[in-house]
Amino acid sequence: MENNKKSINVVAAIIRKGQEVFATQRGYGDYKDWWEFPGGKIEEGETPEQALVREIREELSADIIVENYLTTVEYDYPEFHLTMACYWCSAFDENLVLLEHEAARWLPLWDLRQVNWLPADLLVIDAIEKTFVLQH
Repeated sequence: MENNKKSINVVAAIIRKGQEVFATQRGYGDYKDWWEFPGGKIEEGETPEQALVREIREELSADIIVENYLTTVEYDYPEFHLTMACYWCSAFDENLVLLEHEAARWLPLWDLRQVNWLPADLLVIDAIEKTFVLQH
């Protein structure tokens, strides 16, 4: 295993409305058109929750409530190692504005795999499905 690979720590919001979660499609970069949970990098001095609130405000022009921790996924992309802490969230307003993404969808919890998710986000889907199955 290479240890000289850059590590990136990010947070992701699993924004839930009833039995659906919010998914966004990247509009830029190497993974353009792939789907992901919105979020981003934690800045120095921020807690993961503070980073999520800031990132969602920047990406979706929305205020969220960070509710419960879901999981942290570790994934090795060719360019970097990703550590992504994921939290269940809810939005104060369902009018989410796409400032950085090219598309978005509310997906039903029981059918999240209908879009082409980024590899790390697939690990989040696994955790959501386990949680969802345990609750029902």
